[in-house]
Amino acid sequence: MITLAALNALPATEFVAALDGIFEHSPWVAARVEPARPFDSGQALLAAMRRAVDDAGIEAQLALIRAHPQLGARGRQRAALTAESSQEQRRAGLDACTDEEFARLQRLNAAYVDKFGFPFILAVRGHTPASILADVERRLAHDPDRERRTALEQIGLIAGYRLADRVSD
Repeated sequence: MITLAALNALPATEFVAALDGIFEHSPWVAARVEPARPFDSGQALLAAMRRAVDDAGIEAQLALIRAHPQLGARGRQRAALTAESSQEQRRAGLDACTDEEFARLQRLNAAYVDKFGFPFILAVRGHTPASILADVERRLAHDPDRERRTALEQIGLIAGYRLADRVSD
């Protein structure tokens, strides 16, 4: 963990590196907010990062969404997860899914990607495999624009959890 004061004092490249993984495979988010330092709270930093995503335009937003892994990855897909994603999925019980739950999640993930063109994103803290499956099913009814916005909201929640785990005020 790093203090906010120490983070604010880092050279630009180290600031961006220290925030690597807050937004999955997307260091551009931290790079965009770096000139706005110093931040007076972790919440102010998070708000700035979320605004950077909101202001980035649809193509950058879609790239950010597509940088996220599929939920319920196993085997080689699991090995490709970031440490943060792996830990989050494990905490939600996705590594302990029954074969039936896993097969259902794979079917729902495929239907979701076919419909929206990006992976299903959910801030899984506090979720169980059953609640995740229910959420995928519910969100399959969304239209593409609404679902893009929902995915970005979920990414913002994930970023908030990750930032709180890494930076202390």
